Amino acid sequence: MSRIGKLPIEFAGDIKVSSNENVITFAKGKNSVDLDTKGNVDFKIDGNVLTFAAKSDEKAHRAFWGTYRALAANIVTGLTTGYTRQLEINGVGYRASVKGRVLNLQLGFSHDVNYDLPESIEASVEKNVITLKSHDKQALGQVAAEVRGFRPPEPYKGKGVKYMEEHIVRKAGKTAKK
Repeated sequence: MSRIGKLPIEFAGDIKVSSNENVITFAKGKNSVDLDTKGNVDFKIDGNVLTFAAKSDEKAHRAFWGTYRALAANIVTGLTTGYTRQLEINGVGYRASVKGRVLNLQLGFSHDVNYDLPESIEASVEKNVITLKSHDKQALGQVAAEVRGFRPPEPYKGKGVKYMEEHIVRKAGKTAKK
């Protein structure tokens, strides 16, 4: 029995939850997110509570039970409070700015890196910290990983783009050999 899957999801009254066969639609204001269960789990909407159940005792159906419950809980959390991810830029001359829907990064290359932000992502820059906000946890993590991927932090001086909570394990340079 799934410890995660059996937990009910309670959502606020301002979130509208509807279903169409295997697709659960969550809507709040102008934001709407669909979760396609592909027929792998059974679900029931009862007032402001969403519950999931395994379709059968097959191993795959039991695995999907907890997975889809977690995805639905992430959608509800994203629509109520939202998600934020912070990236820190370290390095001489490294900086970032936001111009409309484009994140402009100067990361020591001979050219600027311009990253087009998806519609669901909002970005702001303050000094050397990029703050990304969204209601979609998966899209936010993907954008943060792509921005970090332009110049990952190196282990000698720590220059590059890193997650705010990330700890860079430093290496000793050439002088440590003596």
